Amino acid sequence: MADDEFEEEDSAVDEESDGEENDDEGEGSRGSNKKLLIIIGLVVLLLIGAAAAVFFTGLLDPLFGGAETSSGSGGEGKDGAAEKEEVGGGVFYALPEMIVTLNTGGRKPVFLKIKVSLEVQSSDDISKLQATMPRIVDKFQVYLRELRIDDLKGSAGMYRLREELLARVKVAAHPAKVNAVLFKEMLVQ
Repeated sequence: MADDEFEEEDSAVDEESDGEENDDEGEGSRGSNKKLLIIIGLVVLLLIGAAAAVFFTGLLDPLFGGAETSSGSGGEGKDGAAEKEEVGGGVFYALPEMIVTLNTGGRKPVFLKIKVSLEVQSSDDISKLQATMPRIVDKFQVYLRELRIDDLKGSAGMYRLREELLARVKVAAHPAKVNAVLFKEMLVQ
């Protein structure tokens, strides 16, 4: 009888060890499943990142029929007159360099030097711009002289400045269609 009890205990121990081995295999397969899911997730994330990078760099624009844009400098000639440059879908007209004193509230004077280009629909609008140039420069000068240094800080300040100048140039050069104001150079001193 003692032998029977001893054999039952041995068989119970064998069953427990078999169960532990099965649990180890289950944990091993669960671990490999987790690793496989992590690897698949990383690959998918990498592919999404690569697709986003290609999209935002503009490499897919020719495939989707996007407008080609390239930047060029209109530049000023030796006589200081602004020049035009036609690129892609628009024409760029470089305004003469402007230097204004910013509003500092009576403190030390601060100067703003700015070079701006205007993007217009067609080269026909250039003659309209040239005819209204004194009005455009006056609108820019009046607005820029009332700016404070804090108004120009950060990208939000640059964006607001661009939008304000665009609104003013659209009013001043009314017959001409101005699409954008582009900063070529801006220096606060």
